[in-house]
Amino acid sequence: MGENIEIGVYKTRDAQKVAEEQGLDLVEISPKAEPPVCKVIDYKKFLYDQKKKTKEMKSKASKVVIKEIRFGPQTDEHDYEFKKKHAIKFLQEGAKLKAFVFFKGRSIIFKEQGQILLLKLATELEEYGKVEQMPRLEGKRMTMFIAPKKK
Repeated sequence: MGENIEIGVYKTRDAQKVAEEQGLDLVEISPKAEPPVCKVIDYKKFLYDQKKKTKEMKSKASKVVIKEIRFGPQTDEHDYEFKKKHAIKFLQEGAKLKAFVFFKGRSIIFKEQGQILLLKLATELEEYGKVEQMPRLEGKRMTMFIAPKKK
């Protein structure tokens, strides 16, 4: 019971009679075809399988994780190396990286230093990920996105 049963070319009444005899439903699959295509199936089981497939597809879809790393325009070498190690770890885990330089107060005059810092980071992370968006100034932040390389 509940199996898909192929019916040859039947008239509608005959197909309905066959479906009723088997305790199943007659479902119109392709109404625009000439003649319309119908199947004798258990409709509730069909709906259940559809829901199950869509749920499975959603679970297989990958969720994008974005990790952030914040720099100052005058970040020293040790702090830079420490944050670079974290960036490498994030990219290896498959997360996108959002690296940004935050300019406080009048430090906005060091825009070039911030851009140099982000470009240096991009070149050193080249083997782990590729730059999605080059450094761009938005208000008091200069932001750059790096996506992980596919394995």
